[in-house]
Amino acid sequence: MRKNKQPEIIEDVTIIDAGAEGMSVAKPNDDKVVFIPFGAPDDIVDLQVFKKRKNYHEGKIVNIKKASDKRTEPICSHFTLCGGCKWQHLDYKWQLYYKQKQVKDNIDRIAKVNYPGIMPIIGSEKQYYYRNKIEYSFSNRKWLTDGAPAGTHDENDVKGLGYHLPGLFDRVIDIENCYLQSAPSNDIRMFIRDFTMRHNISYHNVRAHEGCMRNIIIRCNSKGEFMVIIVINENNSIVRELLIPALSERFPEVVSIILVINNKFNDVINDIPFECLKGEPYLVETMKAPKEGFGPLKFRIGPVSFFQTNVYQAEKLYHAAFDLAEVKGDELMYDLYTGTGSIALYFSRFVKHVVGIEYVEEAIEDAKVNSCLNDIGNTDFYAGDMAKILTDSFIEKNGIPDIVVTDPPRAGMHEKVIEQLLKIKAKKIVYISCNPATQARDIQLLDSLYEVKAIQPVDMFPHTQHVENIVLLHLR
Repeated sequence: MRKNKQPEIIEDVTIIDAGAEGMSVAKPNDDKVVFIPFGAPDDIVDLQVFKKRKNYHEGKIVNIKKASDKRTEPICSHFTLCGGCKWQHLDYKWQLYYKQKQVKDNIDRIAKVNYPGIMPIIGSEKQYYYRNKIEYSFSNRKWLTDGAPAGTHDENDVKGLGYHLPGLFDRVIDIENCYLQSAPSNDIRMFIRDFTMRHNISYHNVRAHEGCMRNIIIRCNSKGEFMVIIVINENNSIVRELLIPALSERFPEVVSIILVINNKFNDVINDIPFECLKGEPYLVETMKAPKEGFGPLKFRIGPVSFFQTNVYQAEKLYHAAFDLAEVKGDELMYDLYTGTGSIALYFSRFVKHVVGIEYVEEAIEDAKVNSCLNDIGNTDFYAGDMAKILTDSFIEKNGIPDIVVTDPPRAGMHEKVIEQLLKIKAKKIVYISCNPATQARDIQLLDSLYEVKAIQPVDMFPHTQHVENIVLLHLR
């Protein structure tokens, strides 16, 4: 018989850094690096190492001997469980410090290019209640935290509405209070949860693919208007005839209610018809123009529209990118990975013409609608795979851009896109990224023709490890 192996405990270890993916970093006894969740630099802790990889180990804190002065008390009762705000235990000024350090480390280690220094990170005035979109999942098997053995609870006691437990697709943490979206977001969620439990409406069982209630998505705008998207697995008369009217009456702030029937094996609803049962099938969000004397931009946000989830910081991000670009008014601009055209429209009134390219066709349709909504006529939008669309014939048809703004997904730009940028030789590239590592990789590939002129980090998501970064590149 195999003997039970005792876990390895390493005592009196100092946490030395805050790393990627929200992990803290230790290196006990000059051994391999150990990645640990929920640690703070300068903590002195006892560690349990539970995974040993070739180049690093993974562990967890079993005892904090001396807490770092970089720590603060998390306000969320679900901290460490839901995995959404992994840095809530770090004082906000230190969150900003380590986000800026993350940008510098990636430029130094991956890009390995000369740069003029990094401008101070733009922090967020709102550290809570900043998201305009939240998605919750229903589950008939919530994660039990009361210590009672499974099977000893009533049916409603094991139902949950909240976030998936990290690494467990079939378990949900039942959320009592989330600090990410403004009021009455929490009350809306709790109302729907309590109503569906009182009326014994079944919750989704992801393994058996049964149960009525699947998801709710709550969107809001800066005016305090809310859209609620209710996703169910099967048609249900109680949801239609009782829940939705009750929700509408209870919350006048909810100006749009959408019902979606999704009986697929995944939660993607972009390809499913939806019913608008109250109001319009969109919210309208506004964003200040980058220059005085110009009215705000308006954006229609539908149930599945992509839009920056922190509009307060998005304004700062776009304004910083606009300032770095130093547009003169006669430029042709390409906006790569344009999404719903928010960056393209932000620049459009201050350049000659903008060409936007995006993979998702629905997003391009939103971009065209938003152009009309703002009476903007100097934009063209194209849908398709960036690596296949941005060809020599496309450039010949649309013209050689003076400025390229690119805001790719976390994976960064495809090599063929970078090759085409090197052929185009635009005078300026403004590279916005939510992943400094892949951004640094792409900058290294562009280094033969482009030099880094400015770097501006922006904190879009307080209490997380994520950082947005803008790099201005000039043709050599």
